[in-house]
Amino acid sequence: MNVKNFIVSFCSLSLISITSMGQNTLTFDPTKFIVQSQEFQGKTVKVRAFEKVVYVANPADIVHEVMNVYIPEEYFNGEIINGYTAQTAPIFFPNKVGGYMPAQPDIFISNPQQGRDMGGPPSLSIVMALSKGYVVASAGARGRISPIGKAPAGIVDLKAAVRYLKFNDKLMAGDANKIISNGTSAGGAMSTLLGATGNHPDYEPYLKAVGAANATDDIFAVSAYCPIINLENADMAYEWQFNKIHTYKGRGGEGTLNEIAIKVSDELKKAFPQYVNGLNLKDKQGKKIILNENGEGNFKELVMSYIIASAQKALDAGIDLSTHSFLKIENKRVLSLDFDAYLTYMERMKTPPAFDALDNSSPENQLFGTASRDKRHFTNYAMQKTSSDASMMADKLQVKMMNPMNYIGDKSAKISTYWRIRHGAKDRDTGFAVPVILATTLQNKGFKTDFALPWDVPHSGDYDLEELFIWIKELK
Repeated sequence: MNVKNFIVSFCSLSLISITSMGQNTLTFDPTKFIVQSQEFQGKTVKVRAFEKVVYVANPADIVHEVMNVYIPEEYFNGEIINGYTAQTAPIFFPNKVGGYMPAQPDIFISNPQQGRDMGGPPSLSIVMALSKGYVVASAGARGRISPIGKAPAGIVDLKAAVRYLKFNDKLMAGDANKIISNGTSAGGAMSTLLGATGNHPDYEPYLKAVGAANATDDIFAVSAYCPIINLENADMAYEWQFNKIHTYKGRGGEGTLNEIAIKVSDELKKAFPQYVNGLNLKDKQGKKIILNENGEGNFKELVMSYIIASAQKALDAGIDLSTHSFLKIENKRVLSLDFDAYLTYMERMKTPPAFDALDNSSPENQLFGTASRDKRHFTNYAMQKTSSDASMMADKLQVKMMNPMNYIGDKSAKISTYWRIRHGAKDRDTGFAVPVILATTLQNKGFKTDFALPWDVPHSGDYDLEELFIWIKELK
């Protein structure tokens, strides 16, 4: 299927549901709310809750293409919170996407009796954001398990939600020019995509298909925890890191890699330096960041430097690291890291290829499917290893639109100025190289980027919310 036909297929699929649902108005109704309150840190947080707001004119999925908006009650009385007014309060925009699955919007209070239990307990980030004076808008989005949720449906939905907020800026409390996205894992990927692809024309046909508001979709700032991005290069990055580790424990059980898997790992690792070297990344001194054919070089040193800095921060916080023989510590300073020993400590989680599985069994294979074919390959490596059937390969545009790396530096995109990226130092879901490349690219392009690998943190998010909201408060 060529790119044009893919767009037509995607749009037509959305229109199937549109016909039965009719068209939805995109004007925000300030009268349709309920008052909610709860205690948090010794304070009563009282809000007006505008829930299940449909944010597109032609919804393809009425369950997921909805948004919850929460506004502190004080703003309706002309009060100031944390230095913010109803007009100046930034909008915190968290998503609950995980594994590229369908996601419902986050909630302030769970109450099934009132029909507001929308898939799990409320997130602490929502309550904390509201307590600090932020307006909160959390949008649901379609996901990979549905024929209408294949890529790029999820990011299209979140962009449409941003457009709704901007379209209704004068009718709603909060400053729609100060939207800060937040997400974890695939949700972190969505957050980075929002920040990297603002207003890019690639997404326009899909936004029109669902009836997005006539507004822009660029955002002010990005908070991303362990973003699962750069999927077409993530297999190489994973094997560059874990190539020497032949036992695995995690998704898919545990065991030892067989000869075929080891060969795949070797081939993917061998291909990684060419990718890194082609990025033309620079360090803080302006020196090109590279790897040699054996996977050694200052790129590896850069990755290790973030782990060493993470260990130093933990040590300074009073955490005992003396049992970790892979760290050399003298006079309360972390001097060096035995990277191979550290990776043994981490353990391998996934078998190669970690993302574009040769048997098409990964969540990401399903993400890049179509209405007629549920799962497809998205890397040339996996495709060449398994099939000569062209329909087994995802369309180039579909793959492109799910990777923020393809847009950073693209003049057709309005990219967020501020970025906060966190990837746990014990996160095995994707390789360290993936967030390091993201952060370094942003830094090289002049974007203000706060990046760290928090010590001993696994694949997770929202674990340092106080620090996150301090960062947000300092943005100008």
